[in-house]
Amino acid sequence: MNAINRLLASPKLGRRSLFAGAAATGGLMVGFGRPGKANATVTTATVNIWVVIGSDNSVQIFSAGAEMGQGILSGMAQVLAEELKVDWTKVTTAQPDALPQYDNPVNHRRSTGGSNNIRSWFNPLLKIGATAREMLIAAAAIYLGEPATNLSASMGVVTSSATGRSAPYGVLAPIAADPAQVTAPANAPILSATNGYSLIGQSVIRPDIRLKVNGQAKFGIDVQVPGMAFAAIKNCPIYGGTVATTPALPTGALAVVNLGTAVAVVSTESTWKAFQLARNLSVSWTYPSAVAKAQDSAAINTLANKMMTSGPVSVAESIGDPVGGMASAAQTFTRTFSLPYTAHATMEVLNCTASVTATSCEVWAPTQSPDACRAVAASITGLPITAVTVHSMFMGGGLGRKGETDYVAQAVQIAKQVGIPVKLTWRREEDFSHDFYRPMMLSKLTVGLDAQGNIVGWNNRLISPSILARVFPTFVVNGIDSQSVDGAVQLPYAMGSRYVDYGILTTPVPVGFWRSVGNSLNTFVVESAIDDAAALAGMDPLAYRLKLLGNDPANARMVNVLQTAATMAGWGTPLPAGSARGIACRLSFGTYVAQVVQVGTLSTGQVVVTRVDCAVDCGVAVNPDSVAAQAQGAINQGLGTVMWGKITWSQGQTQQQNFDSFRMMRMADAPVINVQVITTPGAAPGGLGEPCLPPAGPALANAYFALTGKRVTTLPMGIGGPNTGGGD
Repeated sequence: MNAINRLLASPKLGRRSLFAGAAATGGLMVGFGRPGKANATVTTATVNIWVVIGSDNSVQIFSAGAEMGQGILSGMAQVLAEELKVDWTKVTTAQPDALPQYDNPVNHRRSTGGSNNIRSWFNPLLKIGATAREMLIAAAAIYLGEPATNLSASMGVVTSSATGRSAPYGVLAPIAADPAQVTAPANAPILSATNGYSLIGQSVIRPDIRLKVNGQAKFGIDVQVPGMAFAAIKNCPIYGGTVATTPALPTGALAVVNLGTAVAVVSTESTWKAFQLARNLSVSWTYPSAVAKAQDSAAINTLANKMMTSGPVSVAESIGDPVGGMASAAQTFTRTFSLPYTAHATMEVLNCTASVTATSCEVWAPTQSPDACRAVAASITGLPITAVTVHSMFMGGGLGRKGETDYVAQAVQIAKQVGIPVKLTWRREEDFSHDFYRPMMLSKLTVGLDAQGNIVGWNNRLISPSILARVFPTFVVNGIDSQSVDGAVQLPYAMGSRYVDYGILTTPVPVGFWRSVGNSLNTFVVESAIDDAAALAGMDPLAYRLKLLGNDPANARMVNVLQTAATMAGWGTPLPAGSARGIACRLSFGTYVAQVVQVGTLSTGQVVVTRVDCAVDCGVAVNPDSVAAQAQGAINQGLGTVMWGKITWSQGQTQQQNFDSFRMMRMADAPVINVQVITTPGAAPGGLGEPCLPPAGPALANAYFALTGKRVTTLPMGIGGPNTGGGD
């Protein structure tokens, strides 16, 4: 029974305020509630900045991860609660404001991306929970008048093994929170290290799910601030363009704000009114003609093909003897893959609410990078960063786009100029035409096989724009953007030689981090080519992969997920006429994934995806139900992107402006998805938001190849049905 079904079967849900003040930090905490009515007589005590306990034994756990549907707040709280030893049904979770004390102690960042939160926070959270537990035990020693060595904690209660007396956390918390009585221990024992997990590994109900089901969840777009106005944006349609002259104030508008590369229209009525004003606003722009000419899909493709032939490129990986290995091949094949730009297309459009005064700035934003938002706001307002408060809200999808701060900067600029709180919301057309897109990629791959079908040569050239060159230019080392080549290097398959080089394609189109980044591009190429090599060798695609992985212990987990997914799918068993299966795998973000995609043929002749079987080994599965949900979402996005996802330009203008021209996976398109979660004892936790996306596309392309004999090298595939798109 999955989490949604368990939730809907639970007793009637109560209402609870989403906002809870925290005296320890002085900031607004975005809270995610629990069943039951708020009790005005309940008092709370802050054991540490992460744990607040009520006199009714309720436990509020703060989590620094940004909640965008992936369940990170619940997952991080579950890890902390493992060592805190509490009753999960009494736990609520909350996201703190952007404050330095909530930065990750491992990497000193407060951002959500790269499937990194559980991986980087896992051990620190265990330690935080253990420290709070030991403080409560120390408080019990005072309260019960017994040695702490006699005491142990379980389900929010400290009990004496000597006398059987006990005390609940709600009674002990005020004592534990008093530094005059209890000091936090330097080295609290991690009990799960010896006793194993009791809460981690359980498919508990996420506290935020209740709010999303009953409509209480507050996303950025839901924020209401007293006295606020509403703003809409009109960005310059060509990147690099600027406002020539500030337009006149339209009838019914409060203000028109020149932002340099955009114009904002402010209304006191509503977001819809601001949208209408922005849509009808006539703006005179100064266009950079050279940029407009280069911001054209045909021109970009021409430049990429020229670079593919003549460079410049840098060596990303060289193993063995690339020249000699290829020369020794008994047979070879070459494929050139073309993958397009694509948009994030989050369901919640970009939005931000800001209030700026002479002495303070307050921001409410659905953001993956609250610290970056705080720094941007301080820079714009000229205020000290301590005068800036950023409240991180629920996100209706992030996928990397809400790690950017452009929309937050705009909201702060507008609020500063008009002098009252302003809620900025982007129209969908602005969202599509001013994204930081997943880069396009051109990949030319030549593979050489010996007479036994072994790969003796693997030469791959990648041409793609660099995300790091825009965001963190110093991270581009010797001409290599590690994000661009991720999934193309350090492959697990046995190869006599391997050579990968990479060229940075410079275009006006802004690129950014997109779910699984380079893996979403390169895994399509690699896993498609492995299938081609299997066909050339006359071998079954699964058997061929297992052969190339061999008996190397380092590949044991990959072998396991491949075999598991194949067994789930009934690999090798007969299928109805007009059906076929394809397989693919990938290790990314510390997680091993293998998927089998099954396709079928409609009476119209259209090929559709009917089923996906996925095996995922993330080492430690904090909440297996969330793992399965993440896998299902990633698979649907991966399949939809390969079938339909693309963004194109003509003379500087974005051609896809809304969902009528940018098709996404809908319920009518979605296949049956089966997920098996595998845990590996002793392994570190792997990421979950991204690893299940990369194999979906090539597994589909391999199924299509098995069905039709046609190898897809240019995306999108343009298959699927019955949905034909249209409408927002």
